[in-house]
Amino acid sequence: MDHTLTADRPATAPPARPRPPARTRGARFLLLLAVFICAACGLTYELALTALGSYLIGNSVTQTSVVLAVMVFAMGIGSLAAKPLQKRAVGGFALVEGALALVGGLSVLVLYIAFAWLRIYMPAMVAVSFAVGLLIGAEIPLLMTLLQRIRRQEAGSAVADMFAVDYVGALVGGLAFPFLLLPAFGQLRGALVVGAVNAVAGVVVVLWIFRRETRRVVRLGLLAGMAAVLTVLGTVFVMADDIEVSARQQLYRDPIIHAETTPYQEIVFTRSTAFTGTADTRLFLNGDLQFSSVDEYRYHEALVHPALSKKRSSVLILGGGDALALREVLRYDDVEEVTLVDLDPAMTRLARSFAPLVDLNGDALRDERVTVVNADAFNWLRDASRRYDAVVIDFPDPDTASLAKLYSVEFYHLLGRVLNPDSQVLVQGGSPFFAPKTYWSIAETLAEAGYRTTPYQVDVPSFGNWGFLLAVPGTDGPPPPLRLAPDTPPLKFLDAALLEASTVFPLDRRPQDVRASTLMDPTVLEYSRREWQNY
Repeated sequence: MDHTLTADRPATAPPARPRPPARTRGARFLLLLAVFICAACGLTYELALTALGSYLIGNSVTQTSVVLAVMVFAMGIGSLAAKPLQKRAVGGFALVEGALALVGGLSVLVLYIAFAWLRIYMPAMVAVSFAVGLLIGAEIPLLMTLLQRIRRQEAGSAVADMFAVDYVGALVGGLAFPFLLLPAFGQLRGALVVGAVNAVAGVVVVLWIFRRETRRVVRLGLLAGMAAVLTVLGTVFVMADDIEVSARQQLYRDPIIHAETTPYQEIVFTRSTAFTGTADTRLFLNGDLQFSSVDEYRYHEALVHPALSKKRSSVLILGGGDALALREVLRYDDVEEVTLVDLDPAMTRLARSFAPLVDLNGDALRDERVTVVNADAFNWLRDASRRYDAVVIDFPDPDTASLAKLYSVEFYHLLGRVLNPDSQVLVQGGSPFFAPKTYWSIAETLAEAGYRTTPYQVDVPSFGNWGFLLAVPGTDGPPPPLRLAPDTPPLKFLDAALLEASTVFPLDRRPQDVRASTLMDPTVLEYSRREWQNY
């Protein structure tokens, strides 16, 4: 015998692991599908809570931080609390999913009611976030137990399968929320739809897979519970419009004549019932007043006309999607073209089609000189190539992170790319009385970005004292003169004498020791939150 050949001969391969039967593979697939759907639903609840907080409260960083921290903490508690349920994992998981579908589906409604009627939004948000996180945390141990019941695996492999599907489901849920659920259903109905999907996926799928291991009375009880959850969610879905209108009306003094929630903001118009005098139409974005039809001309005359006192053949308006600033710009016959950049297409659509607003703006968006761009102004400026004679900046106050970047040194540096050497820029700066540090921080930011400024203030009764800044590029030379053009059209509020007086600030509201705002250090956001919190 050739022992060398025998030694070199490869050993016999171990027998292949038998392939699981088709029934086992099908059960695993269905259970992992349930994991996928539940993960998508869980992340959607989380996003719904953070988005609602940003709309209602405005402090998006704080809202996101609180929701995430509370939910992650509660998920850990939920995982521990689920241990006793592992002995009855099928029924336990079905109960958890039914409860999660009910709590998560109703979460937006509950928080909106807490904000509008009860005025206890933050405690309610913490409680709801904890409840949702607790139930999401209880899912994983129970799902792991059920997965092992179908086919035993090594712990590492089972965890890998479970979390791979879980993370992919979270990806789908995260993308579905802004691109599908919000546009199609809105926040309130979107959460209800997710709750219904959650109930069906969590209860029906599991009960189908383990139907032979579950007593009939248990199956019927769990299915009845799921039917009750779906009935509650369906009833609220049908009544959603009436509930939302009633809750929203609690937040506003005058009757609401139009309201919609877009991917960017909540838009609300109200109108007072006037028995004498003129009816007052008001626009609110995320609850903040943007104009009152009774005195908006004061604000927009002060915002626009000083910027057009020099060359003005081409004008850029950043913000101002209501087209009221545009109305004032178009009063000059020598304005040849205007570009209006506003983030929200819903706002510019209303400026074209919503009769009360069209009456106010004079149907300005239909003027052939106007080009409307729906884009983020910061990103739009990064790609802009043409130059403008005058720029009017009419953004909401910098009370969120997304708005604070539009009051940063970097933003004003980008703005310089579209300016001619003799261009003028006019920025609304908030209230020097109610928020002096915010106002003077904007002035300091413009100076840091290389502009010379002339600050001024006027009184707008619906706002109170309000400030603006006229700016020109370059650090050498005197501040820009605040004046009206000789051919300024007839105005109702502004004249040369008022402009001259508007540059004088009282002793307690003169320039303060504040810092410029940047993307990495948004001090204007810090000032705005601190100063407006008591108003």
